[in-house]
Amino acid sequence: MRKPSLTLLSIATPLLLLLVAGCGAMSAPAGASSGAIVVSAEKTTIDTTATNQLNAKSPAGASASVNWSIVGGQNDSSFGQGTVSANGLYTPPPLLSRDQVQIQVLAASKTDPSATASYLLTVTPGFVQVLTPETASVAPGGTVQVTGQIAEVNSGSIQWSLGTTPGGEIDPGDSYGSISETRCSHSSRTYTSCTATYTAPRALPSGTPSVFVVGLAAGNPRSAAALHVLLNGAGFSSSGLQNQSAQTGYVEMGSSGGNANDYDSKRDGGGKEYVNDCCGGTLGALVADHNSNLFILSNNHVLAESDQARPGDTVVQPALVDLNCNPQAGRTVGSLRYVVPLQSTQSNVDAALAAATPAVDASGAILQLGPSINGVLSPAAPAAGTGEPLTAGLLNQLRVVKSGRTTGLTCSTVNTVDLSVQVDYYYDCAETKPYYTKTYVNQIGMPGASFADSGDSGALVLDAGNAQPVGLFFASGADDSNHGFSVANPIQDVLNELSQAGRTDGLQIAGGAPHPITCSNYDEHTTPVTRSVSPSKMAAAKSAAESAAALLTRPDNGILGVATGQSLDSPGEAAVIVYVDKNKPGTAVPKVVQGVRTLVIPTDAASMSAGTEPTTLPQVEGIHLSADVLRTAAGVQRRFAPQLMADPAFFGVGVTQSYDNPAEAALLVLVDLTKTPQSMPDQVGGLRLRYLRVNRLHVTRSKLAPAMEAPRCTLPSSQPDQ
Repeated sequence: MRKPSLTLLSIATPLLLLLVAGCGAMSAPAGASSGAIVVSAEKTTIDTTATNQLNAKSPAGASASVNWSIVGGQNDSSFGQGTVSANGLYTPPPLLSRDQVQIQVLAASKTDPSATASYLLTVTPGFVQVLTPETASVAPGGTVQVTGQIAEVNSGSIQWSLGTTPGGEIDPGDSYGSISETRCSHSSRTYTSCTATYTAPRALPSGTPSVFVVGLAAGNPRSAAALHVLLNGAGFSSSGLQNQSAQTGYVEMGSSGGNANDYDSKRDGGGKEYVNDCCGGTLGALVADHNSNLFILSNNHVLAESDQARPGDTVVQPALVDLNCNPQAGRTVGSLRYVVPLQSTQSNVDAALAAATPAVDASGAILQLGPSINGVLSPAAPAAGTGEPLTAGLLNQLRVVKSGRTTGLTCSTVNTVDLSVQVDYYYDCAETKPYYTKTYVNQIGMPGASFADSGDSGALVLDAGNAQPVGLFFASGADDSNHGFSVANPIQDVLNELSQAGRTDGLQIAGGAPHPITCSNYDEHTTPVTRSVSPSKMAAAKSAAESAAALLTRPDNGILGVATGQSLDSPGEAAVIVYVDKNKPGTAVPKVVQGVRTLVIPTDAASMSAGTEPTTLPQVEGIHLSADVLRTAAGVQRRFAPQLMADPAFFGVGVTQSYDNPAEAALLVLVDLTKTPQSMPDQVGGLRLRYLRVNRLHVTRSKLAPAMEAPRCTLPSSQPDQ
């Protein structure tokens, strides 16, 4: 993102030496251990995307006060051997000169510098970014090309395999398709880039709609990245590659795009400036004013660099992230016109408009929203107008869809409304320089790790049944178990606030008649979140169930029995299972019994007698509750959300449907994976609390990026050696 001090940018094939001048390197003779210090580390091997904590102790086990330094390493000297902080946190170099290198770290006693001990770390290359594309829907016998970049130059490769999970549990059977031979591009000036082609089987396997193309950097299982392939029998193929490519005809929405100045820069030792990172997003939709002027709709952080841009800035297609960070290579499609400021307590959307040039398709067509033509989904315009509000009746059957730069065409459900959520914004694309933390209210939450990611920012979210606009996607997060959460601004709020920013009225989404949209739900068969429950918690639940059995069990009132199980609203917590007669809906059940959550499971007397009653519930996504129930829950949310979010570990609270009792509303609480809550209450204001542990939401970095990614440089924009 542009800095106030930025002057002239030089991008003309700078040497790799410019990179290491920005990162720094150390070299010193190796030391020897005196036996007075013992050094250990969290891990003996890490990749370039991780950090490693080193510890120094005396032989007796007491902590030792030491000075840390790096005294040697096998990495090319121009790339450096990484850095180690005063407290022993090792950060690897940003790139490697071979498949793995060993780095020697020295600890020297502060009281007796002659007392030293060294430790040998192994560093392997990690992925520079997640695989491209992240998702793909492939017809029988269809193909998709997958590409990965690893932090290594002049050598290295990616080992490809097929898995049934993104972690790489491999089933190499031919029934899941095949992968072509890897082709890698090597250069002294660019990261190693490897490409392979996945071919789907002509006969799709039963019961397994998904397969993962798993890439290992330098064959290292610690650095796996995966392409999620949805095998479909509908005869079409779809991926984000269509959205990322440069368009030569009239430019359609849903494509990669952004501000031409949306890059980060560094200076080499001689003061020469070069690009070292860049951002990108999605040109979401066309908007028309009352005079039929056309504007490109996207997020503030896509078109206006999170409040840092200037009116009139050039908007290009594709985005810089798809142009090797070259700000001069994009095709001009608009100029920045109206911006809703982020740093304001009066604004509640992340939105901006750019005046469209004649290069833009005036129909408002969005990539992949139309029918399949020769196996490829065609563009189609959304339903024109101001969209549809999320009423209780609509939520009962709603499926939403979006077409975005990174994940292409994906769909999900809405599982949270009236959401208050904190989102962090940064000056830079790497999200290392904080700008502003904004709390939004009345937002829309959508589940799924594959629904959206960074680069999809600005995509229009629509009702898959009729192409009516619903919201504007702007942020997402993920946990460590392939579950995720995405957030969109309600489209009516977006149009209203943009009208105020532009002092105009009559803004509407440009489009055509309502129509259905193909729905590719990559998360439909995701395994529900589970966490082990401690024996002490299970014992407490058993005691509560036994004590409450006589009081609760009243078949005439619809309660058939109790047992011990696990909560679905709060994974890792035990629950008292309360079996209710499925023929008597509306049976009243307490939310908590002796401090233990209840899990309400409908069944019948015959199943109870035969011992075949279920022990848990299926997790049905979406919201299937009445308007009155949702209205009451919204009131509870407004009252208690500020109190809950006063805990630094909670960054979002919204209205959802309980998993423990789907007949009830609940408050969904977003829990920062890196923090421990002060407390996790079972209920507030008469509503159950449902918890989702997830990384804080990202707007520019991938949601799959580590929560505390190590600071690192990237290669200057350049062309590979010929």
